Amino acid sequence: MSLTERDQQTAPVAAASSRRRRPPGPTVADVVRAVTAGPLPVRITGYDGSAVGPADAGITLAIRSERGLSYLLTAPGDLGMARAYVSGDLALSGVHPGDPYEALRVLKDELRLRPPSLAEGLALVRGLGWERLRPPPPPPQEAVPRWRRVVGGLRHSRLRDSSAISHHYDVSNAFYELVLGASMTYTCALFRDPDDTLEQAQAAKYDLVAGKLALRPGMRLLDVGCGWGGMVRHAAREYGVRAVGVTLSRAQAEWARAAIEREGLGSLAEVRHLDYRDAPAGPFDAISSIGLTEHIGVGNYPAYFGALRDRLRPGGRLLNHCITRADNRAPHRSGVFIDRYVFPDGELAGPGRLVSEIHDAGLEVHHEENLRRHYALTLAAWCRNLVAHWDACVAEVGAGTARVWGLYMAGSRLAFERNGIQLHQVLATRNGPDGADDYPLRPDWTP
Repeated sequence: MSLTERDQQTAPVAAASSRRRRPPGPTVADVVRAVTAGPLPVRITGYDGSAVGPADAGITLAIRSERGLSYLLTAPGDLGMARAYVSGDLALSGVHPGDPYEALRVLKDELRLRPPSLAEGLALVRGLGWERLRPPPPPPQEAVPRWRRVVGGLRHSRLRDSSAISHHYDVSNAFYELVLGASMTYTCALFRDPDDTLEQAQAAKYDLVAGKLALRPGMRLLDVGCGWGGMVRHAAREYGVRAVGVTLSRAQAEWARAAIEREGLGSLAEVRHLDYRDAPAGPFDAISSIGLTEHIGVGNYPAYFGALRDRLRPGGRLLNHCITRADNRAPHRSGVFIDRYVFPDGELAGPGRLVSEIHDAGLEVHHEENLRRHYALTLAAWCRNLVAHWDACVAEVGAGTARVWGLYMAGSRLAFERNGIQLHQVLATRNGPDGADDYPLRPDWTP
């Protein structure tokens, strides 16, 4: 046998032996160690059997598949974790998926991340395989990136706003009934006491709005962004007001109309499927905007508040209720998780910007208050509802969407508690040509 023939026969054996001797690639635990610093506050386990962190930790994160690891590697931060969690490739134990608040609190307060060095990063990628850097398709609950939404129109055009509202609010009326409770109200409630029920707190919020607007029988109220018609029905039922609401969500409008008919309020209350820009011209005695301002875009504030002013009679009142940044200098656009999974194109401004825009639209601000802590209590109540009705919610919208809601509401609760975001009510009037505002020397409502 020639030397060449002998080499050809032994080459496959040598190659196989080399593969057996090659050191194994990095484990999931190795990856975690490379991107964290200090002791881990949670246990992290991998699909490969590796684990890191205290064995007796109250919370465990399980990376259940190679796809889950790829999500984390290709979109570091909130987006990658959200993709892995929503898809089920990242699982949490020690908390309920309907309320992962405690896990989010521990991770925010105690997990220390660090960027790996260039050498560490290259070694990890080589060991894991470059294919790990190819992003897997995102879960179906994820909206397309901002730059791709241009096919649906410019940001905050009518068509694109309609699409964004549908993404969030047309999920399922049955799902919202389970999460929001009997009030079917998806805005911050008002708690006179932390032990108030959610229904008591939502009724108290509507009464506060009605009091600030000085609603009386026979008055005309416009409620823009009316949701499922909670304020419209409350104003008609409790104050004898002729109320009309508008919403961009067709599902909300259909539910609200059925509720108005069911409650026998058809002679006073009405909900229309309309953009706020197409709302009836009025003039109205009062206008409420409860949770709409977050969706219209900060650049549209002048046109928005101008449109509301034009629909008010001289001396009429406007109550604007919306989430704000805690800092007037903070970026307006939301973070990537909220933008992709919750409120596409949503924007928030600081309270100073909000008050300034209302003034600059020709309205006079008389009162402002921050209900930040009340929203944290509201979100905690919604999470309790989601936990209590978890199986029914999953049956209605699927496990992925239900996980989105648990993550979003628990994370928002933490942000309100930590003063990362706030909730402000601003009360203003449209004055007459001589400055008359019909507003008393002291407030005619109970704070």
